[in-house]
Amino acid sequence: MNNRILEQLEFAKVKEQFQPYLQTAQAKIELQQLEPSQQKEKIQDYFSEIDEMAAIFVENHHFSIGGLNDLTESIRRLELEADLSIQELLDIKRLLMISAEVSRFYQNLENIELFVLKRLFEKIETFPQLQGSLQAINDGGFVESFASPELEKIRHKMTDSENQVRQLLQDILKKQSDYLSESLIASRNGRSVLPVKNTYRNKVAGVVHDISASGNTVYIEPRALVQLNEEITQLQADERHEISRILRALSDMLRPHSRAMANNAWLIGHLDFVKAKYQYMIDHQASLPKISSDKSLKLLNVRHPLIKDPVANDLHFARQLTVIVITGPNTGGKTIMLKTLGLAQIMGQSGLPILADPGSTIAVFNHIFADIGDEQSIEQSLSTFSSHMTHIVEILDQADQDSLVLFDELGAGTDPQEGASLAMAILEQLRLTAIKTMATTHYPELKAYGIETEFVENASMEFDSQSLKPTYRFMQGVPGRSNAFEIARRLGLSDTIVNEAEQMTGGDSDVNRIIEELERQTLQSRRRLDHIKEVEQENLKFNRAVKKLYNEFSMAKDKEIAKASQEAQEIIDFALAESESILAKLHDKAAIKPHEIIEAKSQLKKLVPAADLSKNKVLKKAKKLRAPQVGDDIIVTAYGQRGTLVNQVKGNKWEAQVGLIKMTLQEDEFQLVKVKEEEAKPKKQTMSVVKRSSSAGPRARLDLRGKRYEEAMQELDAFIDQALVNNMSQVDIIHGIGTGVIREAVTKYLRRNKHVKSFGYAPQNAGGSGCTIANLG
Repeated sequence: MNNRILEQLEFAKVKEQFQPYLQTAQAKIELQQLEPSQQKEKIQDYFSEIDEMAAIFVENHHFSIGGLNDLTESIRRLELEADLSIQELLDIKRLLMISAEVSRFYQNLENIELFVLKRLFEKIETFPQLQGSLQAINDGGFVESFASPELEKIRHKMTDSENQVRQLLQDILKKQSDYLSESLIASRNGRSVLPVKNTYRNKVAGVVHDISASGNTVYIEPRALVQLNEEITQLQADERHEISRILRALSDMLRPHSRAMANNAWLIGHLDFVKAKYQYMIDHQASLPKISSDKSLKLLNVRHPLIKDPVANDLHFARQLTVIVITGPNTGGKTIMLKTLGLAQIMGQSGLPILADPGSTIAVFNHIFADIGDEQSIEQSLSTFSSHMTHIVEILDQADQDSLVLFDELGAGTDPQEGASLAMAILEQLRLTAIKTMATTHYPELKAYGIETEFVENASMEFDSQSLKPTYRFMQGVPGRSNAFEIARRLGLSDTIVNEAEQMTGGDSDVNRIIEELERQTLQSRRRLDHIKEVEQENLKFNRAVKKLYNEFSMAKDKEIAKASQEAQEIIDFALAESESILAKLHDKAAIKPHEIIEAKSQLKKLVPAADLSKNKVLKKAKKLRAPQVGDDIIVTAYGQRGTLVNQVKGNKWEAQVGLIKMTLQEDEFQLVKVKEEEAKPKKQTMSVVKRSSSAGPRARLDLRGKRYEEAMQELDAFIDQALVNNMSQVDIIHGIGTGVIREAVTKYLRRNKHVKSFGYAPQNAGGSGCTIANLG
């Protein structure tokens, strides 16, 4: 499509309205390069993307992608075997993090079926190992000491040397304080120095680094520190060299994946652009039009996107209609209507939502031509008319049946009679070649042409004869009428003069009366249509209200189910407690074998229905959020270092990349970086039976630390039962010291259990009073 029409209709300003919604540099580049497409399938895909993004926002109101800088130059440097700077590595680190987050978001997406966006989400690759390696650089751009053993060693030496320097200076401050102008340690040229009075400069042996402006103070580096400071300088050079080596190593790790990272940046940027289109559509009350296959257009309540508080109008350009002629006086909004049609079509073909109501339809044109504005070619010494005519000739040479042509004030700038004839001839040529055309004119001769000619329709802009102001309402099917006589009367011109003027026009007054009647009928039809639209809006509001009530009802239902499940669980707990009491009495009454009691208890527990919370979406989603996943950023608890989960090895074991080091961790040895506060708390340890060899026979261990009283007693009871079934002769029960509540409860339980022969605290080196050892028999 030619660039001239984009400039004439100010499409660049329309694109600027999408800028505030964009977060990534790639999306901004895509917006800048955006142009109308001539491929119907491609345009439909653009609209489908926005539709699917709307469905995502219904389920996830806070879906966000995050800011991302332009990585084009960084990727190009990688491909040219160059090493990246710290800032470039930070940008790629953010890209990898966003890639992992977007990929995880898509995996956890529920209740939505995607088709077009599915291809985008699934093409995003994740690189947990690279992500973990880049944790060696924190978000402030500091290379962490754990990035390499050599860097950690260098910085440790630097710290020791700096501490020695500091200690020596403190000693000198105490011994030679009389020679100093101030009792402090200064810094000059990166060296630690002392401010010595100039009169005592020979009393302090060392290197002079600076003299104060007054000359009273000399900054001396004591001789005892020279060697240490030299070592620090050398260590600083070693640190810079090691950091350069680390940056080179990180760049080498990223290099093989440069194309995949560039592709990720484009995919994420495109998703950001789609999200921006959706947000613009919501904020501007825009919609996604349908695409016709017969070049017909239907714009409902269409508005010009660059006008503040624009008047909405309907425009119907049916399949069989070829030319629409907007007649009437100037300053009525004819040009704005022309531009509104052009911009709506260009926005639609660019895959953008248009400022019109749902149900609107656009066509797909290979070219849109326009001759708009008062142009005059000074370079070619052409008049306004000549300039317009030169442009019109170019349009007629290039336009075909797949084109849309817009003419503003066709035939203006010359003799009215000749101009009107020329305008009709041009429109007739376009009509015969079936080229969709909209033209504005103030020539009355074109009104008759619009009425008498097939496939041509008149239109006009409404004028309020009471206020003598245009309303900017588009009236399709009604030609424009002259308001000169009415305006003259209202402005006080003599009736005699006005009546004489009306007689001179002959039959034009009758035509005006016919047009006035048509306007009246059109206004009535519009009022009825507005009423119908109001009813539709009320129905939509009612529909939304019903949906909202339904959602609230569903949420209330889920809460009630959860509440009922909790109450049922309380009843179950009470029943279990009662059964424990009954079984305890059986112990006292008869000699029942332990395995018979355990079997009876297990049968009682089997009768208890488990609470089925699998259908609770909130719990399912929370469970997913709590579980570690490949690509999650973590903090290693023991070292406080950041890393990324690369692979799940077995059970609760994970392989993590921490800087340039790979390590295997248990789930309780790390914390997820992006989890809610309540989820960041250490997980309670479930009861685990660990068999180990002992001279006294098999043993088992139960850890009750951090448990509530009821929970601890239930686990203890089940643990003793399991130990008896497995013929354990001795068990360890870790209860900690704390407030002593759990410890006392364990003691009471063991004392009344007749299967416990003896028990006591563990030796001091095995837990002391925080652990009880019980012998079973």
